Amino acid sequence: MTTDDRRVLGWREWLSLPELGLTRIKAKVDTGARTSALHAFEVRPFDEDGRRRVEFRMHPNQRDADTVVTCTADVIDERTVADSGGHRERRFVIETEMEIGDVRRRIEVTLTSRDTMLFRMLLGRTALEGWARVDPGRSYLLGARPAARVPR
Repeated sequence: MTTDDRRVLGWREWLSLPELGLTRIKAKVDTGARTSALHAFEVRPFDEDGRRRVEFRMHPNQRDADTVVTCTADVIDERTVADSGGHRERRFVIETEMEIGDVRRRIEVTLTSRDTMLFRMLLGRTALEGWARVDPGRSYLLGARPAARVPR
């Protein structure tokens, strides 16, 4: 794939994480972040059939603490991650499918509380590698807001 074949994303985009039951989530495209991050609270690790898993709850919509979705995923790692302020935190890492525009990719995502952040998800540069370029002056280049809201 050449640079000309890459899709151009704006600094924020709508995407879905279908394996987690998240049909639409607004993400900040953040090339300064290595790994993508997803809002999570009440994170509960558990074992199931010999697999390490995690259940977590999240508020998928900006400025909406009433809508809650419960998600479950396999844990692929635990990592210490430094946020933009330099604070270090141990986080669970999951892998899930992302749909953005006509692109479907498996990405790694860390789980962390983003209640105080405007965006419930950061899409980091590892998830963009090899297929996307970012135009920081534009938004929603891969499609408008999906019609359906996450059910309450």
